[in-house]
Amino acid sequence: MVVSVDRGRWGCVLDGDADRRIVAMRARELGRTPIVVGDRVDVVGDLSGRPDTLARIVRVADRRTVLRRTADDTDPFERIVVGNAEQLFIVVALADPPPRTGFVERAMVAAYAGGLQPILCLTKHDLAADSEFAAAFDDLDLIIVHGGIEDPLDPVLDLLTDRLTALIGHSGVGKSTLVNRLVPDADRAVGEVSGVGKGKHTSTQSVALPLPDGGWVIDTPGVRSFGLAHITPDDVIAAFTDLAEAIEDCPRGCTHLGPPADPECVLDEFTGKEHRVAAIRRLLVALASNDPW
Repeated sequence: MVVSVDRGRWGCVLDGDADRRIVAMRARELGRTPIVVGDRVDVVGDLSGRPDTLARIVRVADRRTVLRRTADDTDPFERIVVGNAEQLFIVVALADPPPRTGFVERAMVAAYAGGLQPILCLTKHDLAADSEFAAAFDDLDLIIVHGGIEDPLDPVLDLLTDRLTALIGHSGVGKSTLVNRLVPDADRAVGEVSGVGKGKHTSTQSVALPLPDGGWVIDTPGVRSFGLAHITPDDVIAAFTDLAEAIEDCPRGCTHLGPPADPECVLDEFTGKEHRVAAIRRLLVALASNDPW
């Protein structure tokens, strides 16, 4: 598994063993094939992991899930952030900086479209109550956990252990503090996992860190924007199995937002699920908002 990327070198662990680390280069025949943290790769060559040795990545396995973003909603170029993560931990502070439902909704859209399970992690709830903010997601089956510096870690670890989880969040929300609590001596761990360059986790790179009791967290840089140009409304609805088949009967080009834009949207025919449909439509509004935050 790829655990770090730095200037044309990829830090990898063999067979999921955090103690078996190598540094690899991309084989020439792969050309410019993107290789990101979380990718499963085949390697050949020197697999000893000794200093100044290099293996070669000769194959990138198909990704089971993928977290993508674009610079903004008009950018046609997709950037793969993380491969094969099972979960997306969306870290949001309840104050300083104040939370924005739009960011969470757009992150959820990216997770659903990429096959990841979104989880909302709230920090700094000692500064502001979370009930009103959390209530915005009541009908989306979103798991919500507290991960502030004063909160117990066990509920967070219960969700992360033995899983591959990507963490995202704006700068200043407490994501790095949470990582340091989850991975004791995380600064040293970053250097050991990387084995590349100076072994530093810079603001522009993601890095996978092993959890003490199994599993990995992928710490991603503080996000400035989260463009979704690559995602369609159908991609979002497909994540909700109770509604996904129904939209096959929607008119071509339906955005599933309902009247007046889509007066024949099949989602309006669901009875007993009006609140859920409304919540999902808020995700679609976030997708259509052209607001990368």
